[in-house]
Amino acid sequence: MFRCSANCCEDNQASMQQVHQCIERCHAPLAQAQALVTSELERFQDRLARCTMHCNDKAKDSIDAGNKELQVKRQLDSCVAKCVDDHMHLIPTMTKKMKESLSSIGK
Repeated sequence: MFRCSANCCEDNQASMQQVHQCIERCHAPLAQAQALVTSELERFQDRLARCTMHCNDKAKDSIDAGNKELQVKRQLDSCVAKCVDDHMHLIPTMTKKMKESLSSIGK
């Protein structure tokens, strides 16, 4: 990207607008890659957050039902740990998907 941008600036015949457009074209693949990774990580975080929110809801329901605080805390800890474990297993697939998508950018 930086070489491409530098080459844009070396064209003495190009107008400022042409140089700017050239640099924008050079930066496009990086912007696409950043957007792709950001989107994938946001999706992952959203899924994990929904799972932990479900655990919180179950804990609140359990407290409302009269269960003891220590018991509810243990259930909450167990539920959240399961969320993390379940989502850790998604990371290799997510990584593979991102690598495949990133390799197609700029081709």
